[in-house]
Amino acid sequence: MEYRPVYQPLSPDLLLKIRYEAFQVLEDVGFLLELEEAFDHLQKFGCRIDRQNRRVFIPADVTLKALDSAPKEITIYDRTGNTAAVLKNNNVHFDPGSAAINLLDYDTGKQRKPRLPDLIDLAKIVSQMSNFALQSTAIVPGEVPDEIADSIRLYAALKYCPKPVITGTFRRGSFQVMKEMLIAVRGSANALKAKPLAIFDCCPSPPLMWSELTAAAVMDCALVGIPAEFVSMPLMGATAPVTYTGALIQHTAEDLSGVVLAQACKEGAPVIYGGSPSVFDMRQGTTPMGAIETMLFDAAYAQIGKSYGLPIHAYMGLSDSRNVDYQGGLETGMGAMLAAAAGINVVSGAGMMDFESCQSWEKLVVDNDICGMALHLCQGIAPLTDSLGYDLIKQYGVTGDFLKSPETRKFYRSQQYFPSAVIERSAGGMESGQTAYQRAHSRVQQLLTSAPDLLSGESLDKIQSLMSAEAAKFGLRKLDI
Repeated sequence: MEYRPVYQPLSPDLLLKIRYEAFQVLEDVGFLLELEEAFDHLQKFGCRIDRQNRRVFIPADVTLKALDSAPKEITIYDRTGNTAAVLKNNNVHFDPGSAAINLLDYDTGKQRKPRLPDLIDLAKIVSQMSNFALQSTAIVPGEVPDEIADSIRLYAALKYCPKPVITGTFRRGSFQVMKEMLIAVRGSANALKAKPLAIFDCCPSPPLMWSELTAAAVMDCALVGIPAEFVSMPLMGATAPVTYTGALIQHTAEDLSGVVLAQACKEGAPVIYGGSPSVFDMRQGTTPMGAIETMLFDAAYAQIGKSYGLPIHAYMGLSDSRNVDYQGGLETGMGAMLAAAAGINVVSGAGMMDFESCQSWEKLVVDNDICGMALHLCQGIAPLTDSLGYDLIKQYGVTGDFLKSPETRKFYRSQQYFPSAVIERSAGGMESGQTAYQRAHSRVQQLLTSAPDLLSGESLDKIQSLMSAEAAKFGLRKLDI
C-alpha cells in the first residue's frame, strides 16, 4: 500500500468547527451578489433571496446538496487530447503564476510592461519545462486594447503551447470568444466538455461578495462544462478576521458559495476549491504571498477543501522579492515544498514575484527545478526489491563499492531528481563562477531559440479567424502574433 504523509495543520475537531461556522455564515449572513440573472437559478436551487439588498442566504442542506453534486475528480487534457493532470486526492501539479502586469527585464534589471512577443516567449519556455503540467496566461500585454487582453492571452497559449491552460476573464464580454477558441481547438462543445482544455479562475471579492464579472464567469463555466477554479482572497486583518480561524471561516464560506452558484446553474459542474489569501502586513500595508503565515493559511484551507472531497488549488511557490535572489529562492522553495506536502492539486505561482504583480523568465526556469524537487518529495519512499537493503550490504558492505551493483544502474534514476544546469552541483574545481540568476538567463536564451510547438491545420485557422475578428472589433486591424 502506498504511504504518503500529508501536512494537515488543523486538528479534526477544529476543522469541523470551522466548517460548521462557515455553514452558519452562509445561512445567516449570506453573500452579496451583483449578477441579476443568477438569482433565479439560486432560488430554484433552494437559496433564500433578498433581491432588494442583493443578498443570498444558503441553508445548510442546500450547501450539502451542492457539495454532493460537485465532481470529486477532474481530468485536464492537453491540446492533442492526452491526459495532462488528474486533479484528485494528493496529486500535485504546478503551473506558472498568472496575470502579471510586469515582466522583469534581465538586461536592465528593471520591470517593464509585457508585450505581445513575450506571450510567444512564455509559451516556448513553459512548453519545455517538464515540471509544469499546465501553462497559464501568465502575463498581460500592455500594447493591446483592454477589451482583448483576455482573449489574446488565451489565443497565444493555444497557438504556441500544447499544455492545458489556466486562464480567466477581467471583462465579461471576453468569455464568448474564449469559449469559441477552446471549442475550435477541441473540435466541438461536447468534446471540450468531455476533455477540458482550460481552467477558468473565478474570484469572489472579500468579504463575501460575487461581482457581476466573477459570478458570470462561474455561470458561464458551469453551463459549458469548463472547470471553474475559485480564488478566494481574504486578507487576514484587513478584508477578513485577523485570526486564522476567522479568516478560514470566511474563505470556506466564499468558496462554498461558489460551489453552490455553479451547481445551481448546472448540477455536476466541475469546480476547484482554491484561493490566493494572504496575511496583511501591518507594518508595511502589503499582502506578502511569501509569508509563512500565508503558506500556513493555504495548507489549512487545502485541508478543509479536501475534507469535502474537492480538487484543490493554491497560489504558492512564489516570492514577494523584486529580484531573483536569496529571498526569492527562500520563499518559493518553502511554498512549493509545503504545497507538495499538503497535497494541493493545482499549484500556481512559478515565476511570480513582487506580490503577484511580476513574472520573470529566469525565475521561471529556476522554479521549474524547485517544482521538480517538490514533485520528487511527493514520491515518498517505497521498496523497489524484496530485500530492502540487507542483501546489497552483505555483498558490497565491506568494500563499499556499490557503484558496481546492477541495482545502482537499474534504480539510480528513479531515486534521484537530476536538476538542470541552472542548479550548480559540479565539483569545486569546475565551478562556472556564475550565479544561479546568470545561469538561468543562459538557459532562457537557449530555450528561446527553439521553435514553438505551433497549433496547425483547421484549428489554427479557426482561432486565428476568431481572434482577428475580435481584435478588429476593438480597433486592432493587424494581429502581430
